[in-house]
Amino acid sequence: MGWIPKLSIELVRTIGDVDTDDENMAFNSPLDMAVDDPGSIYILDSGNQRIQVFGPEGRFIRSIGRKGQGPGEFASPGSIDIDVEGRLHVLDGDQRRIQVFTPRGEILKTIPATRLTIHRMRLLHSGSLATWSYARFGVSGTGGPGENANPKLVKLLGPDLEVRLEFGEPLDFGDATTNSVGNRWEFAIDGKDHVYLCFLFQNRIEKYSPEGQLLWRADRELNYPAKLIERGKQETTGTSTRYFYPKFNDVAKGIATDDIGRIWVVTYDRQIKKEEVVTIIISGSVGRGSTRKVVGDTDLRTTDMFKLEVFRPDGVLLGEIPLTHFVDMIYIHKDHVFLLDRDRGVKFYEYKIIEK
Repeated sequence: MGWIPKLSIELVRTIGDVDTDDENMAFNSPLDMAVDDPGSIYILDSGNQRIQVFGPEGRFIRSIGRKGQGPGEFASPGSIDIDVEGRLHVLDGDQRRIQVFTPRGEILKTIPATRLTIHRMRLLHSGSLATWSYARFGVSGTGGPGENANPKLVKLLGPDLEVRLEFGEPLDFGDATTNSVGNRWEFAIDGKDHVYLCFLFQNRIEKYSPEGQLLWRADRELNYPAKLIERGKQETTGTSTRYFYPKFNDVAKGIATDDIGRIWVVTYDRQIKKEEVVTIIISGSVGRGSTRKVVGDTDLRTTDMFKLEVFRPDGVLLGEIPLTHFVDMIYIHKDHVFLLDRDRGVKFYEYKIIEK
C-alpha cells in the first residue's frame, strides 16, 4: 500500500428524500452537484429547473433559477460546476447555453452553446471546460452522413466554447449505434487539471495530462465479464425508423478524485437483478423541458450491487469499499464523498473519508 493508508467512509447525513414534506428537499431527477470553497453545496434539481443551495452542515439556504427561457431561468439543466473564482456555471442543453451566476444567484453572463451539443461539463483550473458531446461513431475506415468514424472522446473548450483540444480513443465495436453506447463514460478533473475517464461498459479507467497525453490505463478483476450482449440495430418500415439500443454488462457508474490525488470509482460488484430494474420514461419537447417518470420497485432502497474502488494517483488499486444503497453518481469535496441515489431514494448520501 506504500504511503497511502487504508480507508473507510462514515455516513454524515443525507440531503433530500423522495418521501420528504420539505419542499426544499423534494428533488425531482437530481443530476449533478458542486461544492464551493466555503463548503456550500449546490444540487442540480433538474426536474424542478432549479439549483438548491445548502450550507456545509446541510441546512437549506436558497434556490437559484426557475423554469423558463429568460435570464436566470432553465428548461433542461443538465450539468453544473464552480470555477476558481467561485462562480456557478449551469449548462442548459435544451436552451443550448451556459449561464454563469454569483454564489448568491445573481446572473453574470450567458454563453451560447450552439456549435456543440454538450451533455456534461467540468471546469479546469486553467479556465478550459472539459466535456463530452454525443457523436454518431462510425466504423473504422467508414463514416456516413452525421457520423465520425474516428472521433475523440474528450473536448477541451475555451471561454467562448471553441474547441481547443480533443483526445481519447474510442473502442470500435463494429457499428455506429453500438459504438455510441459502448464508449459512454463519466469523468473527473483533479487539482492539477488531469482528466480521468471511467467507461460505463468497458473495464477501462484512464488518466490524461492537461495536454491530452494518456498517462496510464487501468483495468481490474471483475466478478462478471465486461462484454457486449446484444448489438444495437435499426429497423425501417415505410417512412419510420426505430432504433434499438445495444445491451452491455454494466461496469461503472462514476469517478471522482480527492485532494491528494486518489481516484474513486463507483463500480458494480455484480449485475443487476430483475427485481431491481427500474425503467425511465422521458417525455417533453425541446425548449420546454422534459418529464422523467420512474417505473419499477422504487421502494427498494438497499442493494449489495455497488462498491467503491480506490486507486493511487499512479493507477495502483488500493482496495474496495462495499456500498449498501443504489448509486448514480459520485462527487468528492475535500474529505467528503457524495453519492447520489437519483431514482429511488432521490437523495444524496454524504460520507466522510476516514484514514485508518
